[in-house]
Amino acid sequence: MPLATPSLDALRDALPEEFKDTRLNLTGVLAGEHLTDAQAFGVALAAARFLRAPRLADALAADLRAGLGEAADPVASDAVAAAGLMAMNTVYYRFRHMIGKETYAARPPRLRMQRMAKPATNAVDFELMSLACAALAGCEFCLQNHEAKLRAEGTSEDACHDAVRIASVVAAAACGLG
Repeated sequence: MPLATPSLDALRDALPEEFKDTRLNLTGVLAGEHLTDAQAFGVALAAARFLRAPRLADALAADLRAGLGEAADPVASDAVAAAGLMAMNTVYYRFRHMIGKETYAARPPRLRMQRMAKPATNAVDFELMSLACAALAGCEFCLQNHEAKLRAEGTSEDACHDAVRIASVVAAAACGLG
């Protein structure tokens, strides 16, 4: 049974009529077939933080905490870390990709990303959060990299697809909450 979402429901109900489709999608997308509740809410929380949508992030975090108790702490921590790291990485790697010069590609990034190697949850959950943020940023390099890592870990394409679907609905909700 999916986590209860009273905080998210209150925000969802505040969306204007023009966002009826988003209202209908918001709760449904979190009850994904291919992700655990912790993964789905972690992805949604990372997306909300990445989009700088504090009301949405707070509602997701509250429902996550109410549903999982202390087990929500590492999920929430990784969601915040993934959003921050991907805010940095998507700018840097989009630049390198869009410029397309070997001289930039040959330079080491020299950007600290240790949390990706040592997440509070596990590598798959952190990668799902990172994939969602990469999709929001439209960073081709990051999308390909994180999807490949997930697939190498045995994660299904369906799970990757669910993570990006969640990110897309969170983006629509953030837009509606303006």
